[in-house]
Amino acid sequence: MSSAFDKLARPVQKWIRQQGWRELRDIQARSIRTICETDADLIVAASTAGGKTEAAFLPLISQVLDEPSGGTGFDLLYIGPLKALITDQAMRLEGICQEAELPVVPWHGDVSQSIKTRALKSPKGILLITPESLEALFIRRGLEIARLFGAIRAVVIDELHTVLDSERGVQLRSLLTRLELTIKRPIRRIGLSATLGDMDLAKAYLRPDAANAVQLIEADGGEAELRLQLRGYVSGDEDENSPSATDAIAAHLFKHLRGSDNLVFAGARQRVEIYADRLRELCEREHLPQEFYPHHASLSREHRDFVERRLKDAAKPTTAVCTSTLELGIDIGDVTCVAQIGAPFSVAALRQRLGRSGRREGQPAVLRQYAVETQLTPESSFVDRLRLGLIRSIAMIDLLLEGWCEPPKPQALHLSTLVHQILSVIAQRGGASASVVYNVLCREGPFRKVTTEVFADVLRAIGHPETGLIEQSGSGLLLLGPAGEKLVEHYSFYAVFQTPEEFRLVAEGRDLGTLPIDNVLAPGMLLIFSGRRWVVQEIHDREKVIMVKPAKAGVPPVFGGDPGDIHDKVIDRMFAMLEGGTQPAYMDAASLKMLADARAHYDQLGFRTTNIQAIGERTSIIATRAGTVKTSTLALAFRSEGFSVEQHDGFLMVEAGDETPDLRALLADLRSGEPVDLFAGAGNLMSEKFHPYRKRCRRPTLPTGSAIAS
Repeated sequence: MSSAFDKLARPVQKWIRQQGWRELRDIQARSIRTICETDADLIVAASTAGGKTEAAFLPLISQVLDEPSGGTGFDLLYIGPLKALITDQAMRLEGICQEAELPVVPWHGDVSQSIKTRALKSPKGILLITPESLEALFIRRGLEIARLFGAIRAVVIDELHTVLDSERGVQLRSLLTRLELTIKRPIRRIGLSATLGDMDLAKAYLRPDAANAVQLIEADGGEAELRLQLRGYVSGDEDENSPSATDAIAAHLFKHLRGSDNLVFAGARQRVEIYADRLRELCEREHLPQEFYPHHASLSREHRDFVERRLKDAAKPTTAVCTSTLELGIDIGDVTCVAQIGAPFSVAALRQRLGRSGRREGQPAVLRQYAVETQLTPESSFVDRLRLGLIRSIAMIDLLLEGWCEPPKPQALHLSTLVHQILSVIAQRGGASASVVYNVLCREGPFRKVTTEVFADVLRAIGHPETGLIEQSGSGLLLLGPAGEKLVEHYSFYAVFQTPEEFRLVAEGRDLGTLPIDNVLAPGMLLIFSGRRWVVQEIHDREKVIMVKPAKAGVPPVFGGDPGDIHDKVIDRMFAMLEGGTQPAYMDAASLKMLADARAHYDQLGFRTTNIQAIGERTSIIATRAGTVKTSTLALAFRSEGFSVEQHDGFLMVEAGDETPDLRALLADLRSGEPVDLFAGAGNLMSEKFHPYRKRCRRPTLPTGSAIAS
């Protein structure tokens, strides 16, 4: 360990001594040696609070201090997924850099313009930025990129697992390629993550052309003891003498979490508000101090900061009822327990959340999983009878215990993000030829599966007069068209994900947060928000402001959100659980009874021997035994032939129409490779932000020999 310490610059060594560290952690010592002795790209993987930030920045800052580049521009680039995480990391790095007088510059929408202006005038030190703000720099300061980043030594990508196969991750890879092409040299890439599945795919994301050369440093062991329980609740069976499932879960949380710091992941923001409200009521009923607070993206920054500060304060027991906003690595200190209400959508997210607990030496990690299923009646659907939410929870927990999590999907074309990046490159350069854009984005960048034919098809679609995003000059340069200029000039362009327009909620002059514009509200209506109840007083459409005052009743607003895709392996494990006989030791009596009921109904439906069961004259259930992507593709194929389709985890319920073909005959055609127009009768397939601009591209068909057709 001492040899690694000796490689650090003296100001960095002084900071370490001031922290009272007796030794470096293993991943820090190994990272220091790798960064100081090689030029290799690197992935540092460890649990939350495992010392990953210091593992990367202690040696990188030392290199900046001991070996000045002599060039102009920022020395190091940190890219984080959240503004709050950037603010948190900036505070951590300022302590290290203060002694060395190395600037630390956080850069996002909440940072004052004066700080940004000083940094642009004299770029130096560490720049911490989101992918969207980096995109904005390319568009608004395109000709200055070489000056701003000419001295850059390395880019550190935090929470690497969150960008591996997302549109945002493709955008980031494109930006890094464009940055290297601009300064005409490679930049060392260092990825930090607490949750990774297939390390080879992670290496390929970090450096596509030299994945085998990417070094991997993983924390050895050190995993806390895990204590977990899955509790089952049935909604709809309560009477006036028994509580609802929601009230019962709230009471259990109140009893076991009160007096400590915890995170309760309740899923949608609507459920966050419901449970936060129930828990607040229990505190008031028992005449106890309030210690349960909601935390989600629609709440004001002031409120979220308040909750995060309370979680860090050891003297104030605090439980945050949250969405995924507290899943990532914002420093909130140690938590005793992580609770999950409802089935998670990925093992990776469940592992990331659980990493918040058990961080203190000798303390176990605690997971409380709550499954809520519907009371069965003679009219109950097969989905309720199979208890698919409970079964998915069991599958996720089992895969978590085995150490598996979802790998990225490297085969996607990401054409929505391609449209976005075409416009960005043209805006950055003030115009570019089609060959230059294709070289930057497809040959060198992340869109390598896009052929020249597909690329030309996309250009024709967005250059069509009715679309007007791009146009071509007499010299052949691609320029932004009128619609393209308007789109790029708006601040919402920088993000490749959907950013819906929202109303501000204001009470007595104080911002409470925002509500999506698709919520239907009127004066006099009641709602729950920020864990409290309000009555709507006034709605100002032009200013997009809703005035509210406290009330005694209310209902939570409806928030949108994409839950994500369920992986094939999760579905496979769900079927194994339905067909097996094991009784996991972590399940309570109620959840075990629900599991037994699910298995009995599964047997009654006959899916052990066949994947197709008729449940009416025109209705059939198909067990696809596949994840969201394959099941959705098969659903599109059925809809294109006129069938009505309901989609569930690993199942489709298909209803024939008056002129639909025979179901089994259609499946036989698909299996033989008969092409199907997936757009026919599909309705709205615009799932990504820039999909509407590709609508003139040629329609896809289900390919011969495809996995779903088989």
